[in-house]
Amino acid sequence: MAFALEVKNLHVSYDGKEVLRGISLSAPPGRLTGIIGPNGAGKSTFMKAVLGLLNADCGTIRFNGKTLREMRKRMAYVPQRSSVDWDFPINVRDTVLLGSYPALGLIRRPGKTEKEEADKCLVKVGMEDFADRQIGQLSGGQQQRVFLARALLQHAEFLFLDEPFVGVDASSEDVIIGLLKELRDAGKSIFVVHHDLSKGTAYFDDLLLLNGRVVACGPAVEVLRPGPLGQAYGAFGGPVAGEGVNQ
Repeated sequence: MAFALEVKNLHVSYDGKEVLRGISLSAPPGRLTGIIGPNGAGKSTFMKAVLGLLNADCGTIRFNGKTLREMRKRMAYVPQRSSVDWDFPINVRDTVLLGSYPALGLIRRPGKTEKEEADKCLVKVGMEDFADRQIGQLSGGQQQRVFLARALLQHAEFLFLDEPFVGVDASSEDVIIGLLKELRDAGKSIFVVHHDLSKGTAYFDDLLLLNGRVVACGPAVEVLRPGPLGQAYGAFGGPVAGEGVNQ
């Protein structure tokens, strides 16, 4: 059986400093996986390296046994809200329609079919009444719902979300995690950078615990134990090597 994500000996440097070293893991398909660890652990760096958004020093990455180039059109990525230009003059519907471009290619443009499907995706995330609103006029939770609708329109096999619950209201968080679980149940493989350990077992099937390296990887109930958490976060919650670099 091919793993949804298989990483071997991944090393990544950022601004001349090694952030990730010797990352190796195998993630089964059809799972909702949280990526956790202290500030500076390399969570976002790991996700960006896996998606080819950052160059790795070395290592191999495979999705269902295939390369990133072979699988790129089957992936959706929702970045951190802080990395998005919310002043860009685009409305909600057109933002969602961006999810149709991987399938359409460079020449074709979204037509009636894609627009109707985009509206259906907005209904799924409860944002149909905001279709004509400029994206920057939305709340944080609403913006994340729109980005999730864009990912839905891609019909991606793999979804990667970087801190999707930061700065969102409780209602939006419930909508997002509910949809992610529905997608997981439909066979999608989903990876989420997350910081709230208290929801680790409620939200995720598996967890990847990082602190510059893989501390633990497996079922959430096994990763969220004092031993692995102490190794990653330091004894009694104290500082650990690598904290202070916001990656």
